[in-house]
Amino acid sequence: MSENLWGYQPTAGHTVGTDLIGYKVEATDGSIGKVDKHSDDVTSSYLVVDTGVWIFGKHVLLPAGTVSRIDAGEKKVYIDLTKDQIKDAPEFDKDKHVGDADFHRTTGEYYGRHRRV
Repeated sequence: MSENLWGYQPTAGHTVGTDLIGYKVEATDGSIGKVDKHSDDVTSSYLVVDTGVWIFGKHVLLPAGTVSRIDAGEKKVYIDLTKDQIKDAPEFDKDKHVGDADFHRTTGEYYGRHRRV
């Protein structure tokens, strides 16, 4: 994962302005859903993933630093986390958490604990 949890890794293949909505999201051990929303903000880049029936429709916020690779041809985003790490992440509620600095901080702390060294 990236040194900066809220920024894309230079090797991820992300180009600012690329629309990732609808891309499939792959954890290290399988598919977890599709990108529902994303942000390219310099200090706060993230993906919101709709996990669908996999976790009963839960949405999760993934900091851009968790993205290991983007394959535009396959329309897939590869995440450097396991399904269980994502399943146990704080649930994202767009009506409550958009622009919520506390949620952003606690989400960053959660993923920060799961970083690979």
